[in-house]
Amino acid sequence: MALGSGSVDAKPTKLEGALLISVQRIDDERGFFAETFRACEAAEAGIGEQFVQDNHSRSAKGVVRGLHFAVGPGSSKLVRCARGAIWDVIVDLRRESPTFGRWEGFELSDENLDALYIPRGFAHGFCVISDVADVVYKQSAYYDPSVERSIRWNDPRIAIDWPLPDERITVSKRDAEAPTLDEISGELDF
Repeated sequence: MALGSGSVDAKPTKLEGALLISVQRIDDERGFFAETFRACEAAEAGIGEQFVQDNHSRSAKGVVRGLHFAVGPGSSKLVRCARGAIWDVIVDLRRESPTFGRWEGFELSDENLDALYIPRGFAHGFCVISDVADVVYKQSAYYDPSVERSIRWNDPRIAIDWPLPDERITVSKRDAEAPTLDEISGELDF
């Protein structure tokens, strides 16, 4: 559906509630311009949260960050790749959802300018597929380590098809030692 001025297009994903958002890119001899967020158009697409925190990460090729989520009131995210390219993944953690435990992935890059809206109740992670990537994202809640949780990036039940072989992937100790979905499903309050 086109939103507002027509500069943004939000498409539903296979996992209900998540949206893939494309923006209009205007190129000329100087480079390009794109309006990447407009609250009124986000609201028209059904994104009603007020985003209260912006984050920026830089990672090298093969880095996987995630799968992260917050319990309790949770947090929605609006994620885009401002430099390079990533394979961005969401996992449905809503226990009553018909797609519980399923994942979906999207390439986000500085070329396509797509963003992914991830509502509360989803885990999120990404793999850098360019030499370097800068990922910027908005959150609807402030970072709170007491509610932050992780699921192992290579959980066999979820079976994410990461774009690089395991031996070329680098993860943090926290992500490598994260529990599986089966080990934490009883704690999920979505």
